[in-house]
Amino acid sequence: MRTAVVVGAGVAGLAAAGALARAGWRVTLIERGERLRGPGTAQLVHPNGVAALRALGVHLGDLAFPAPPGGIRRPDGRVLVAPALPGPRGGSAGTPTVRSAATPDAQSAAAPGDQAASATAADRSAPDVPVVLHSDDLHDLLLATLGDKVEIRTGIEVTSVVTSGVDWPAVTAGTHTFTADLVVAADGAGSVIRPRLAPNSRVAPAGYTTWRAVVPWFRAPRLPDDVPPAGEVLGAGMRFAYATLGLRRRAGEPAGVAGDEQTHGGVYWYATAPGAPRPESVSTQLTLLRRWFAGWRSPVAELLAATQVGDLVPQPAVRLAELPERFGFRVGRGGVVLVGDAAHAITPSLTQGACLALEDAAVLGRLMREAVPGEDIAARLAEYTRLRRDRVRRLDQVARRLDRLMQAQGRLTVAARDALLARLATRVLTPAVAAAADWTP
Repeated sequence: MRTAVVVGAGVAGLAAAGALARAGWRVTLIERGERLRGPGTAQLVHPNGVAALRALGVHLGDLAFPAPPGGIRRPDGRVLVAPALPGPRGGSAGTPTVRSAATPDAQSAAAPGDQAASATAADRSAPDVPVVLHSDDLHDLLLATLGDKVEIRTGIEVTSVVTSGVDWPAVTAGTHTFTADLVVAADGAGSVIRPRLAPNSRVAPAGYTTWRAVVPWFRAPRLPDDVPPAGEVLGAGMRFAYATLGLRRRAGEPAGVAGDEQTHGGVYWYATAPGAPRPESVSTQLTLLRRWFAGWRSPVAELLAATQVGDLVPQPAVRLAELPERFGFRVGRGGVVLVGDAAHAITPSLTQGACLALEDAAVLGRLMREAVPGEDIAARLAEYTRLRRDRVRRLDQVARRLDRLMQAQGRLTVAARDALLARLATRVLTPAVAAAADWTP
């Protein structure tokens, strides 16, 4: 049986392991943490990500909630970009639709190799707007798809990859060596495998830091009537965006279903500020955020006041200074492939990191379904590079342009941006969203 070792059990690793297992591979999933768990915040999934999930056999059901564009405002409340008007099929005007997300019925009716043929049926139910869900829910959904062909090994930290002078690729972790037909590097932007294969693809800071949190339903403030369920506030080098995770209940109200209070309700938010990651404790960083964003329009102050230290997840914004020329590499009769941030970490301005990782997994699983060790695997890895390289390079360029626009600093620069943002939304923001959503499984 064909074998694969997947390094890393984040979104990219879980999705790739599940895709290869469904394609008939025996998979070993290696995670350096002592247990598999999500990051504890929330995940914005754009239409292309939903399409990729459906191609992977994952359906979000009632765990995800629409996050239609709620417009952009200044910290003082002045509207810079008006909220999108409702469009056809319950979406938003000017928001691109996904043409290829398979419906459960269409996918179950199609043979594994014929899922592309169900795209026409899929058009009728594909989402028009992003959705938001708890990251732990997405993690659990991907974990549930692994099946009995995936062996999970936790508490193991891979330190190197063997790619020369061998018949098969291998990774080493202390005294352990894992050899397989295919090694999948899903170990994030700081991958230990990528430098061996693409030494010029170094991690570079984006110039700002992000913070993410989910305020649970029992602490989440009620949004004022004039505040949309999702939106963004834009300042000088600073951003604050939020999206509601379902309807908030009052404390003591019964949950709709058993365990509902763990998976529904609350508000997800993320913020950015210029500079390197802060050295202070998370508690001090939360205090700083409340100070930096003091006076910003509702619901910024209310959400920060309701956030507790355990909710907050600081994350540096990074990218690859240079994307790899290839994402797949032949090693003997097998190969190594880069997926997710290990292949193409881009800045979070597009919020596309998880979606691109899901695309990677869907493409990899489809290509490797009939793969045979030797020349055939090499050819399929080359095809994987061909299918993924131009797209991620294009989105990397879009993300960098958005960074320059949305993270602008300086009084005159910010004033010019704010004055032109409504026009730039048509010329820059909407095409950026369209480019991200334009993907077919």
